[in-house]
Amino acid sequence: MAVVFTAMRVILGLFFALSGVVKLTDQVSPEVYQHMKSQFVQFADVFPLKDFGFKPDPYQYLQAIGWVELVAGILLAVGPRILQEISNFVLCIIMIGAIYTLLVLKEPLAMCAPAAVCLGLLLLLNVRWYGKKSKSKSA
Repeated sequence: MAVVFTAMRVILGLFFALSGVVKLTDQVSPEVYQHMKSQFVQFADVFPLKDFGFKPDPYQYLQAIGWVELVAGILLAVGPRILQEISNFVLCIIMIGAIYTLLVLKEPLAMCAPAAVCLGLLLLLNVRWYGKKSKSKSA
């Protein structure tokens, strides 16, 4: 079973790394990059901290999320255990933010599905890690 979770962690990490690269450059897919740029204009308008006076620049917001996904994805896939756990937490926060943003924009629920699935898989990895820790403490 550990092999399944390791494979899931590596694949999920590489998925997030690729997702980050797509947000950072138009070299992978110019169409997707342009679509992301236009979407982040809307995302910046409903940024959760907007009520506190902070509204990010859409391009900088796109770049920040891209870098976080790239670095956290790589660390989730191949980093040491503690950095995998931190990356998992950070990516969970990003996915919760993505779901929140899509719901506030009143996007169809199908648009939330990828973020929800990724969040579910990240939480599953998290449960697996903490399940192993509690078993080793009780033994």
